[in-house]
Amino acid sequence: MHSLLIANRGEIARRVIRTARAQGIRTIAVFTEADRDALHVHEADLAVQVPGYLDIASIVAAATDNADPSSTGVHPGYGFLSENAAFARAVEEAGLVWVGPQPQVIDAMGRKDRARAIAEAAGVPVVPRGEDAATAEPDQEWGPVLVKAAAGGGGKGMRVVRRADELPAAMEAAAREAAKAFGDDTLLIEKYVERGRHIEVQVFGDTRGNVVHLFERDCSPQRRHQKVLEEAPAPTLTEAQRTLVTTSAVALARQVGYQGAGTVEFLLDAASGAAYFLEMNTRLQVEHPVTEEVVRVRGERLDLVALQLRIADGEPLGFTQDDVTVEGHAIEARVYAEDAWGGFLPQAGTATYVSWPGTRPVSARGSSRRGTSPVSARHEPRLGASGEGARVRVDHALASGQVVGTGFDPMLGKVIAVGTDREEARRTLVAALDDTVVLGLTTNTGFLRHLAASDAFRDAEVDTAWLDRTELARPDDTRARLAAGWAAQRAEAERYPSALRPDGWRDGGPAAPVVRHGVEVPSRDPHLPACVRLGRDRDEVVLEGERFVLEHPGADRDHAVAAGGDVLAPMPGTVLAVRVEVGQQVARGDVLGVLEAMKMELSLTAPFDGTVTEVAATPGAQVALGARLFEVVGAESTA
Repeated sequence: MHSLLIANRGEIARRVIRTARAQGIRTIAVFTEADRDALHVHEADLAVQVPGYLDIASIVAAATDNADPSSTGVHPGYGFLSENAAFARAVEEAGLVWVGPQPQVIDAMGRKDRARAIAEAAGVPVVPRGEDAATAEPDQEWGPVLVKAAAGGGGKGMRVVRRADELPAAMEAAAREAAKAFGDDTLLIEKYVERGRHIEVQVFGDTRGNVVHLFERDCSPQRRHQKVLEEAPAPTLTEAQRTLVTTSAVALARQVGYQGAGTVEFLLDAASGAAYFLEMNTRLQVEHPVTEEVVRVRGERLDLVALQLRIADGEPLGFTQDDVTVEGHAIEARVYAEDAWGGFLPQAGTATYVSWPGTRPVSARGSSRRGTSPVSARHEPRLGASGEGARVRVDHALASGQVVGTGFDPMLGKVIAVGTDREEARRTLVAALDDTVVLGLTTNTGFLRHLAASDAFRDAEVDTAWLDRTELARPDDTRARLAAGWAAQRAEAERYPSALRPDGWRDGGPAAPVVRHGVEVPSRDPHLPACVRLGRDRDEVVLEGERFVLEHPGADRDHAVAAGGDVLAPMPGTVLAVRVEVGQQVARGDVLGVLEAMKMELSLTAPFDGTVTEVAATPGAQVALGARLFEVVGAESTA
């Protein structure tokens, strides 16, 4: 393989480019207009613009027109076309080398219903079915059940149902979401495990029939079926459970003659200890770095992308199961552009300043930013507090000055912490998230830091539904206001001569307190590891990963505020549905419409009982953050 086209974007495109370059392989990136200045575009040897990341013909042409097809591979990354059998076939039909499993295997394992049948044939335990819930009487005892799309994954087209009368609406919503995401609205209904752990096994197969596992990962911390933290090895597995899931994963891969990288996912029932097959992902996973950081083959670390390229070239794995061991522990945190304290709503905007732990800040055009950072305050990395065996890895695609829109998945990067044991890895992750700074854009970094530092995660008590039933408290902003006040005090000390600066001094009495953002600024440095940007109308502070926006008294507000019965767009997105019309009577909580952004649906509901007096939303329309979509007038106002 002399050239490699990466049919993806973001951090996975950069990740594949890094390995290809290390192996002397020429890289070809594809990009859309929105990604013209993305990091992966600047890092590849050649970049080709395409209409979209789902445009199969254009992506294949980008490879065949710019390299010798017979020695050019196509790596799909994850997401987009990575599990699209039609894409894999188009690549092979063009004479290119497909870096992934066979198209027929993608077809077979890409559907949960087919994959379930194959798993049963391989002797792999599966989740009990729950179809009888669909015919249950409203007052009949049953459930809970999980309704999920048969044709895809990633939490899309998935709903938990606890009452029979809620099932029809859940199936309708799941089918609609599945049809849009996968072009297929077929659903499965299975038993829902209330307290479970999400365990997955990394497998590899070559063209010679060899299959091995690279042990397991635990991906239990999830919200809305989306993974938040992942780690390897799984901290709660018994040896019997580990043997069951790893041997089952290999048996399933052998059953379909699997080639390349794949992940077999299981649900471990905390109540019974039983493990059930969920699905197989026929691609590299987002969380593959934790496996790379702990798995050893004859004592050496593995590069999973390099192993993918080796298998695509027709080479054997080069090792056996007995050669594979685990050393240390790794935990990964997914950094998203989302408001974790506001319903995990996707966020958009410009990341004015970005600093990842252990890396030099980079601009959106790929050049390193040297010299003074555009912030005013202390930001002291704390990674040195970790043990000697600790290290941090960052896979990201966000740089200073980059615009984050709503057209793609909101994941910005991944922070991976490694330690000699789980506790060292956890403490290293907390410190690394403390050192992660994003200004201008709200991210979930503070939430991740809060979760990683929690007693529940420390004690490995976080199961798949823990975040759904547990409300973490939003960090208090007192220390952030103190950091902003101190930064402003320092800035004024540099701006004014010493005799004129406002320091609280007065003749004939004690010094008057200097108050900013509602707190008294101390006379000495509070030594807070905060990053502060002072502005005319507001100050921004990032402290322990959390971004605080502190308005100055009397400053104009440029963010949306809901007033009265106005229902505003909580995020930029697309109106999927309008459920009401002017004059219609509604009750508090009734769904007025549905908005979608970054692959997530959000129901807009009535704030109180009343009458719909305005409908400004139109299905299919793009709306901005804060756009007024509906107005509801209370019953007392219309009397």
